[in-house]
Amino acid sequence: MIGTRLWLLRHAETEWSQTGKHTSFTDIGLTSHGEEMAKLLGRSLAGKNFSLVLVSPRERAHRTCELAGFASQAETCNDLCEWNYGKYEGRTTPEIRKEVPGWTIWNGQPPGGESAADVQARCHRVIDRAKEAGGDVALFAHGHVLRVMAATWLGLQPEEGRCFTLGTGTYCVLGYEHEYTTTLVWNQNVQAVVEAIE
Repeated sequence: MIGTRLWLLRHAETEWSQTGKHTSFTDIGLTSHGEEMAKLLGRSLAGKNFSLVLVSPRERAHRTCELAGFASQAETCNDLCEWNYGKYEGRTTPEIRKEVPGWTIWNGQPPGGESAADVQARCHRVIDRAKEAGGDVALFAHGHVLRVMAATWLGLQPEEGRCFTLGTGTYCVLGYEHEYTTTLVWNQNVQAVVEAIE
């Protein structure tokens, strides 16, 4: 549906996101700074109405959604889980590259984890559900899955998610220009938004 817009909301800071550790199924909470970031995210979206709010089952995404003020209407969506990093869970890219030179999540499936195609299949299901709901749909989730979501929305291969840097506690908006899917807002710094509206 052309009227659909996807609001991609990455969870706020955790200890592992701060240190660059790959975090998928490990369920860790936000740092105190992350909690403040999530509240700022809510202030930047004050008065915003969504036709559907979906949230990853992980604590860091749920807590971000809660502090942003959308927990009461949120539905847990397993398809929004972060890319499963398998044996690379909890490790940083420099650590992995000591064993696999030049490795990134975009060019090498982690042992015991998901492929880029696996993640994109989940993103297709989320997009289909969002289009059924229509209007503005909020997705509280994680960095890599949201980057694949953007690539999928734009009709790109999942590996093209590497082109979309996405910070913690930021939001993005995907929509349409005429009949073409496009990026309307990307990696929005919520502090700047709050300062502009208050």
